[in-house]
Amino acid sequence: MWQRSALNRSLSDHPVGKDPQAMRTGQRQNKGMRTRLGCLSHKSDSCSDFTAILPDKPNRALKRLSTEEATRWADSFDVLLSHKYGVAAFRAFLKTEFSEENLEFWLACEEFKKTRSTAKLVSKAHRIFEEFVDVQAPREVNIDFQTREATRKNMQEPSLTCFDQAQGKVHSLMEKDSYPRFLRSKMYLDLLSQSQRRLS
Repeated sequence: MWQRSALNRSLSDHPVGKDPQAMRTGQRQNKGMRTRLGCLSHKSDSCSDFTAILPDKPNRALKRLSTEEATRWADSFDVLLSHKYGVAAFRAFLKTEFSEENLEFWLACEEFKKTRSTAKLVSKAHRIFEEFVDVQAPREVNIDFQTREATRKNMQEPSLTCFDQAQGKVHSLMEKDSYPRFLRSKMYLDLLSQSQRRLS
């Protein structure tokens, strides 16, 4: 949820000069990035330019992304989640499988744990529950009945650990299911190939 907002901002925060020619150039670049991202969101095998999945300025980001770093994503699922470019690539892959809500929920829980204000903690907890956990939630994650009900009870007195059980279930699901497919996907293999070409 918050990561998506950050990604949207990164698509529009490119420095552009004030003269008309520079503005037109910046608009064309911005449109191109949006087109590539939209393409990735639907068909991972139909795009050859994978810089669109990277946060910040894509060309510069890809230059900083070494083949060694991208290769380390295969070491473990947690290594992938600890790398912002890895998260961006995995999110783009999940979009092709229409299951990005699992990652978005996990990220929302990670952000939630940083909450310091008690008032904000309660409101954030209910927002996350209604968005991802409740039955027929807009972006309902795939968890068992017992976990869902246990999380519902936690909403009576929300704490920083109230989503731990549900987050753990979703983490395990992604690790055993989506993550292995991501490592075999054309998207990941092409990203490795592009990083090798750009750094050679």
